Amino acid sequence: MRNFFRILRFGKPYRHHAVLNVVFNLLATLFHLSSLLLFIPFLRLLLGQVRPVHVRPDALWTREGLEGTFNWGLTQLIERNGQMGALLGISIAVVVIFLFKNFFRYLAVVAICNFRNYIVRDIRAAVYSKMLELPLRYHSGERKGDLLALITNDMHVIEYSVMFYIEMVFREPIAILLFLGTMITIAPQLTLVALLLLPISGFLIARISKSLKRKSTRVQEKSADLLARVEETLTGIRVIKAFNGEVDMKRRFDRENEMLTRSSIAMLNRQDIASPLSETMGAAVMAAIAYLGGYYVLGPEATLTGDSFLGFIIIFSQLLPPIKGFSQGYSAIVRGSASGQRLFDLLAVENTVKERPDAKRIEAFIDRVEFRNVSFTYDTVPVLQDIQLVIPKGKSVALVGTSGSGKTTMAGLLPRFFDVAGGQVLLDDQDIRDLRINDLRALMGIVTQDSILFNDTVANNIAFGTPGVAVADIERAARIANAHDFILQLEDGYQTNIGDGGNRLSGGQKQRIGIARAVLKNPAILILDEATSALDTESERLVQDALVKMLEGRTSLVIAHRLSTIQHCDEICVMQQGRIIERGTHQQLYDAGGQYRKLCDMQAFA
Repeated sequence: MRNFFRILRFGKPYRHHAVLNVVFNLLATLFHLSSLLLFIPFLRLLLGQVRPVHVRPDALWTREGLEGTFNWGLTQLIERNGQMGALLGISIAVVVIFLFKNFFRYLAVVAICNFRNYIVRDIRAAVYSKMLELPLRYHSGERKGDLLALITNDMHVIEYSVMFYIEMVFREPIAILLFLGTMITIAPQLTLVALLLLPISGFLIARISKSLKRKSTRVQEKSADLLARVEETLTGIRVIKAFNGEVDMKRRFDRENEMLTRSSIAMLNRQDIASPLSETMGAAVMAAIAYLGGYYVLGPEATLTGDSFLGFIIIFSQLLPPIKGFSQGYSAIVRGSASGQRLFDLLAVENTVKERPDAKRIEAFIDRVEFRNVSFTYDTVPVLQDIQLVIPKGKSVALVGTSGSGKTTMAGLLPRFFDVAGGQVLLDDQDIRDLRINDLRALMGIVTQDSILFNDTVANNIAFGTPGVAVADIERAARIANAHDFILQLEDGYQTNIGDGGNRLSGGQKQRIGIARAVLKNPAILILDEATSALDTESERLVQDALVKMLEGRTSLVIAHRLSTIQHCDEICVMQQGRIIERGTHQQLYDAGGQYRKLCDMQAFA
């Protein structure tokens, strides 16, 4: 239940809806109880057991006073309209009371609906915000399928297993207390018996609910595994088909699907047994009370009239549904708490890249970027060691080396996608950890090997991160990126939707859109991470021309495998096993005959 109360904390701004729900449910229950109590005089009329009362009692707020006052009014009604007229009047009163009961019940449902959906909305928003907040280091270590399962499957469970039953937690205790209070006034002995027998049913249901939480946790884990497998399949469908991997992937999916099915069956079996068990226990309690009630009515010391006993049975029968509903709601909340735990585990993940409370603003890049004695580790594995590098303003520096040498990690330190383990990254002699993250990243433009585009128009993809930009500026950026001509050939030009991930475009076209996005931002510092390595020759030439235009007079850090694309850079750093082992211009490094010369020779041979 701890997670349930943690979920309820999200409802603090909307607690007035919960209060209204309690008030309206209280009124609805009072009218419901009144309609049930009217059955006692209704039965007395039918059985001819109405005792005339011609004097109104003085003490009103006692059981005898209330009953005497009601019988006095009933006597007046019978004397004026006869027994059939009184019967008609009671019947109409029952209908009117039920009308009010259902009116307040509707208002209670409206209130709890708002409360429930606002909480779900805020939890969903909190989870999404957390996903955006967490650093790349976290995302690189987590499967996308697990995160998708959190915001889909787990949110679905919370919405329909926890929030759907949240009203029962507010409503049913009110009904139980009012019904019990009325039962005590009618037959305290029988009520005591009921209170002794009902906890047995509650104990058994609680035991089932405890095992239900364990089963639900496993179901959510297996559901996340299945979703991750589907996401992996859709991402790699081209490779799966190319290597005839359909059978292997189907086998893996079937295994995950079977495990999810078994876990779901085990959980639902536990869940479904709660309702028939509570109903059976309720029937057993009802039978015991009927037997004992018969003794109090028919026994030698009759202390209960037949009509009062029947009224007690009617009210007790109405007590069982809220008890059953509360047990079902409790079981659902326990089942959903496993999903709640997974969501709260995500929300509790610490963001390792934090902005300091006293972070400084920075509006311009003036002098230089410096990596000073920088080291970086990933899960205790050293990735960068003793990096010393200065990039003066307006100069371009290239990083080359074999895969795994730390080039991309080094570039990711500059916009604080990661934080250094040792040393400093400085911008104009200020440690970037002392600067506001948004200001820091506003100075930078990044073009990666896989240009990430969104399911939106060409214009909106170019203008991403630069709201309110003019159409003319978008077109100018596209021209610099050699993208304007092919964009005009699309069916709707700049307003063409490019599909999920830009899949309606070729690799070269996507890359030029990504470059246009960086051009429009007009960054002071440009980071190019393998911007041309995945392109064909013609597309590479167009993209390379766009990059040359973009790099003119701009501070840039370029990562490249194709050495022909970085020969114009002011300085080239050769990296190996997280260290810079050579540095200089293209000609200096080539003439030195070291690692850079070997890389050039291998590419020339290829």
